[in-house]
Amino acid sequence: MRASSLALCLVVAGLMLVGAGAAAQRPPLSDADRQQINSYPLTLPKANALIDAMREMSAYLVSRPDIAEVMARSMKMTSAEQIAQMERDPKAMAIAKQHGLSATEYVYGVPALRMALLSAQGLTGPNIIASPANTAFAKANLAELKPKMDAADGATRGRAAR
Repeated sequence: MRASSLALCLVVAGLMLVGAGAAAQRPPLSDADRQQINSYPLTLPKANALIDAMREMSAYLVSRPDIAEVMARSMKMTSAEQIAQMERDPKAMAIAKQHGLSATEYVYGVPALRMALLSAQGLTGPNIIASPANTAFAKANLAELKPKMDAADGATRGRAAR
């Protein structure tokens, strides 16, 4: 159980850092990455697909015996490298495709949604990249999306503790 808890912490930290672009070990987001996140068009169906895919992707990563190595490598990758890694992973792509997402949509969509939700809750800062449209979308749908995002984060926690 201790290894599972460590793996979960790594996954959650990795997902949050990808979302915030603030990892010390992670290469800083390029202007192109910031633009991709900022211009990602959020809709309710897309947000729900991202949350569902994120929940399944986190569970998949936690189940891997090499989770620590995978997360360590991922934290040092650029977004383009993460997209390429995801495209080479049949299970990760199956999860994304099941939810109508490409690797690019997943890699940029998850942080776009996470940061829009943070922005909608009044959080600001240089690492919170959310367009006015995505912030407005998140504010309008916060009561529905925040519990789903929290549940997706919590579902992975519960699975790892077993």
